[in-house]
Amino acid sequence: MLPIDAVLPDLLARLDAAVRVVLVAPPGAGKTTGVPLALLGAGWRGDGRILVLEPRRLAARAAAARMASVLGEEVGGTVGFRVRMEAKVSARTRIEVVTEGVFTRLILDDPELTGVAAVLFDEFHERSLDGDLGLALALDAQGALRPDLRLLVMSATLDGARVAAVLGDAVLGDAAVVTSEGRAFPVETRHLGRDPGERIEAAMAAAVRRALAEETGSVLAFLPGQAEIRRTAEQLDGRLGADVDLAPLYGALTPREQDAAIRPAAPGRRKVVLATSIAETSLTIEGVRIVVDSGLARVPRYEPATGMTRLETVRVSRASADQRRGRAGRTGPGFCYRLWDEPQTAALPAYDRPEILEADLASFVLDLAAWGVADPAGLAFLDPPPKPAWDEAVALLKDLDALDGDGRLTADGRALQRLPLHPRLAHMVLRAADLGAARLAAEIAAVLSEHGLGGTAVDLEDRIRRLRQDRSPRAEDARRLAQRWARLAGTGRTGAAPASSASNDPADAGRLLALAYPDRVAQARGAPGGFRLMNGRGAMLEPHEALARRPWLAVAEVQGTAARARILLAAPLSIEAIEADFAGHIREEVDVRFDEAAGAVRARRVRRLGALVLGETPVADPPADRVAAALMQGVRRRGLAVLPWSKSAHQLRMRVGFARRADPEAWPDLSDPALSDSLETWLAPHVAGRRSIADIRAEDLGAALDDLLGWSLKRDLERLAPTHFAAPSGTHATIDYEAENGPVLSIRVQELYGLDRHPAIADGRVPLLVELLSPAHRPIQVTRDLPGFWRGSWKEVRTEMKGRYPRHVWPDDPATAEATTRAKPRGT
Repeated sequence: MLPIDAVLPDLLARLDAAVRVVLVAPPGAGKTTGVPLALLGAGWRGDGRILVLEPRRLAARAAAARMASVLGEEVGGTVGFRVRMEAKVSARTRIEVVTEGVFTRLILDDPELTGVAAVLFDEFHERSLDGDLGLALALDAQGALRPDLRLLVMSATLDGARVAAVLGDAVLGDAAVVTSEGRAFPVETRHLGRDPGERIEAAMAAAVRRALAEETGSVLAFLPGQAEIRRTAEQLDGRLGADVDLAPLYGALTPREQDAAIRPAAPGRRKVVLATSIAETSLTIEGVRIVVDSGLARVPRYEPATGMTRLETVRVSRASADQRRGRAGRTGPGFCYRLWDEPQTAALPAYDRPEILEADLASFVLDLAAWGVADPAGLAFLDPPPKPAWDEAVALLKDLDALDGDGRLTADGRALQRLPLHPRLAHMVLRAADLGAARLAAEIAAVLSEHGLGGTAVDLEDRIRRLRQDRSPRAEDARRLAQRWARLAGTGRTGAAPASSASNDPADAGRLLALAYPDRVAQARGAPGGFRLMNGRGAMLEPHEALARRPWLAVAEVQGTAARARILLAAPLSIEAIEADFAGHIREEVDVRFDEAAGAVRARRVRRLGALVLGETPVADPPADRVAAALMQGVRRRGLAVLPWSKSAHQLRMRVGFARRADPEAWPDLSDPALSDSLETWLAPHVAGRRSIADIRAEDLGAALDDLLGWSLKRDLERLAPTHFAAPSGTHATIDYEAENGPVLSIRVQELYGLDRHPAIADGRVPLLVELLSPAHRPIQVTRDLPGFWRGSWKEVRTEMKGRYPRHVWPDDPATAEATTRAKPRGT
């Protein structure tokens, strides 16, 4: 008896009374197989089918097989399944296990879900994008078209009350929640820790060997991805007992290989299954008593700013760690070895982030548009899609002509939506059909949709050729699926005659790939392997790859951050194909910019595709205004000190600065920051026709500053801040306005004899700081009170100066003496 059996009467009663129910049952309770079989006898079902949604193909096939086994039948009878590239159903099928993506296609094609009595969302806690979308569409269809349709959301770890609130309505309140206590055998947890510097595969291999030595039974080991599984298998090869079999388990394996991995070990033998997160839920592998958990998972992260999805290795959530641990206690007491220290568990996030918050939403937005929804707020989602990712998806679909300006589906959009592919790939297949290359495009779509299909080479041409030569069941299924896609697209997008044609030769793969990813057309730059994408991002290929020396690529897959993206899959592209297929997107413009190295403006006629330059030629006579603007940008970057300032221009700026400190409103700001910000206004008109900084003359700067001031301010400036002081000796001494302590007058003391008031400017309001000099022009005193100096310390200064410069006049009362610039005549 399964734990779920205890709550089945309550569950059936709830579904008799209501059409929306939530079932919360922990792993191992038997909900995946027990509930659908129990619903076969429900009166409300009539002869309708029960759809059971699973997040993964492996889980869908395994659930169908288990239910068919309980009934003593083969799959395809009462119980069948439908997944991508494979289906086993018949007219007798009443329980149909489908993946969430397949369900989305079913409900979009038939919103009434004709012949369906109930939809069961299994493992809904995984919160896949297709699962969230499927539930939202089912709720909408139920409310508008099928009030009799039963919806049952089943979850192991999700907050049932939150789901019930989303399923509820204003009249009836929240949906009913049925909870099963489940049954879990005790699992002893052993924390092994891990040296941060140790590679994960080495630590996992050591932990697996330790677990096999310490306990009996088979092992399920969780690793983040296929590469780590392969490297861990290499570390274990030849180091396990003769009675231990090693089996990988990940999504890219064929169904036969996956089924072999989850099959119980042969009598007298043990098994080590190296798996990704694919084995966390919905599966029971007989004989597994030991789980070894790396604590890591690999998840996709979409970056709206770059339009790229990258794979990121992250720590698992506590909910996922508990799911993995529970695998060891499904059929009996077990053991869980964790490669982290026990205190670290508390720091793990409580749950995995829903995919709707992290994913590329292009298909999601297209499906909603096909449903007639342009605003996701109109449907019931546990978490609304993020606006940046939504806006990015809408922009892409508009670029593909799939949505109109109001976000509604266009004729092209309907054609894209009919193909069960990402909109980029659907667009490629449809365009290729116009070019007579639908078969090749569909094969490319299959390779891009099915990880590992055609091998792992970076060159897409190589993968296509391998796919065509591969005689494995998986490759056969992929080719049949590609043929179906090609037939669906056979009439073309609009029926318009193509301007040019492609072929089904793999050598044309790059041209077709560029139709799917126009933003990832790449141009070589710098050393071999360096490329710039059409969207402006940089990307790298390993230099040893043959594609690293190609001038142009079409890129399908990149990994890493925007600054350090690595190309994983691409195909060579010709400039001729770019010219033919992107003619409407190529723009020609005159590029006028400042050349830092030359210190001058250069003008080119450039043909661009996004951020890429297809060709350029010099322009002899570019527009004068753009030349001036570029020259000003160059000056601004280099700083105003690069200009040939004359002493008079420099002094003028200092004088205006002095006047401005007293009255900021009356005087312009001639500081470096202000002049730099306004170069186009004050300097550009005076350097028209100049192409380099070296062409700018000191006279240009002077004239520009004069124009900034105008006649009236220049007149006022001469009064308030004169350039010179007229000394009693007749000398006009320069006033220094640059000193921190205010304007300074440096002058020989003899030239001020006869002056009985202190030198001042600004209509006498601002005394100058007077630096009195000796006949040899050495400082002897600094003062702001010349009359006081005459009356005070002059006596001491006179004595010293008279001894040092006896040939000069040193009167007792300089205020009444005659100013002079000369020494006494000889002999006097």
